Amino acid sequence: MRLDVFFTPNQVKPADTAGRLVAIVDVLRASTTVATALGNGAKTVIPLEGADEVIFRSKEFTRSQIVLAGEQKMHPITGFDLGNSPKAFTPEAVEGKTILITTTNGTRTLLGVQGARDIVIASYVNFTAVLAMMKVAASSKTDIAIICAGEEGSFTLEDAACAGRYVRAIPKRAGSMVANDAASASVLIEKKYGDNIAKVFKESSHGQALESAGFGDDLTAAAEVDSYPVVPIWPDRQITKLGPERER
Repeated sequence: MRLDVFFTPNQVKPADTAGRLVAIVDVLRASTTVATALGNGAKTVIPLEGADEVIFRSKEFTRSQIVLAGEQKMHPITGFDLGNSPKAFTPEAVEGKTILITTTNGTRTLLGVQGARDIVIASYVNFTAVLAMMKVAASSKTDIAIICAGEEGSFTLEDAACAGRYVRAIPKRAGSMVANDAASASVLIEKKYGDNIAKVFKESSHGQALESAGFGDDLTAAAEVDSYPVVPIWPDRQITKLGPERER
């Protein structure tokens, strides 16, 4: 089986995702926020292209059923209920609700995936839960693609390090797995930092920008490994929590 990492969505071709388990990694912050929302009881999360589409789709729902969420250039969109800060997606704010969300990088990356067997949202906060799904895929010789959302088409240190953590943890039987160069590079990055995820964020340009913009608490939340042990999957154009009724 193949295990490929892509450091930006721009590198991904349809053939790279067709028939595969695809993991979307946007640690700061969309992946973390989605896992947090589902972990705190959100019914579903619907990723959308932009603010106008969020407003358009919201007309399909009773206002009390939904939460409008999203960010542009890190900050909440004016008139929306929430931004993209995982700390704001509390049970009081999201339990039982459908989240309509748009973000600069994560949602666009997700919407660009074509032909995948399954799509899962991966981060540090749900690492072990998502890893279990990857291990099942690997054992059945299903190819895996890990796509880093990056930052507006550019490489980000935090997504690469998180991808490397997954690559290192997926069992590799001699001669049974082929990995691309980016997967190997992501492992080297992850080994450099190990469990010091706070240092990854401190040294990443996006982490520094979030800190400067007043979102330091989000960095702390995003570094909490396994704080929300959920597996967010994306069937039928919406993200839901994998449950016992769905076979991995």
